[in-house]
Amino acid sequence: MSTPEPSPTFSGFPPGALSFYAELEDVNSRDWWLAHKDVYERDVREPMLALLDALEDEFGAAKLFRPNRDVRFSADKSPYKTHQGALAGAGTVRAYYVQVSADGLRAGGGFRAEGPARTAPFRAAVDAPASGLALEAVLASLRDQDFDLFGEQVRTTPRGYAADHPRIETLRHKELMVVRDFGAPAWLSTGRTLTEVRDAWRAVRPLNAWLEEHVGADA
Repeated sequence: MSTPEPSPTFSGFPPGALSFYAELEDVNSRDWWLAHKDVYERDVREPMLALLDALEDEFGAAKLFRPNRDVRFSADKSPYKTHQGALAGAGTVRAYYVQVSADGLRAGGGFRAEGPARTAPFRAAVDAPASGLALEAVLASLRDQDFDLFGEQVRTTPRGYAADHPRIETLRHKELMVVRDFGAPAWLSTGRTLTEVRDAWRAVRPLNAWLEEHVGADA
């Protein structure tokens, strides 16, 4: 029986990862991709897999998103995504996210609602005083750590809630994610990137714990 090869050690994203996506933004075509696929494999995919492998013991197995765009229902027919993303915790209500693009590194987490079945218990927990105030404290802490809030929202007041609700801004969310954009610091091409992503995911853990308790464990 042959011995499996050890997983590569993560040592950062080389500058070629960012320049790959900068060029892809200008020439997003199948011909260009095929001519530069070796760069994608070496500078993007392999380092990302090594990063996820290094984080697996603490955060679980991760899903690497495919580079192709789903253009079936989009007016934009460019065939490839201009970033490489990955998700740990896929298949649950909460997840941890990491991405590399021409802009650099992004990390965060939260939950994406795939329908009202998840939005309803989320809003009910935001509305309830104890759980709602607990979430606001978590979000305030994340903002202090340079995380931004994302997620689809309604523009007006959600049905069934008062316009002057003390947590109306959070109630407008159908889903809730937070991300920290690191840009492209010099340490991106070093092993420090692993530490930064790990610390970001640890910072998101209280939000994900709240989501698991109040929205549900399974997506």
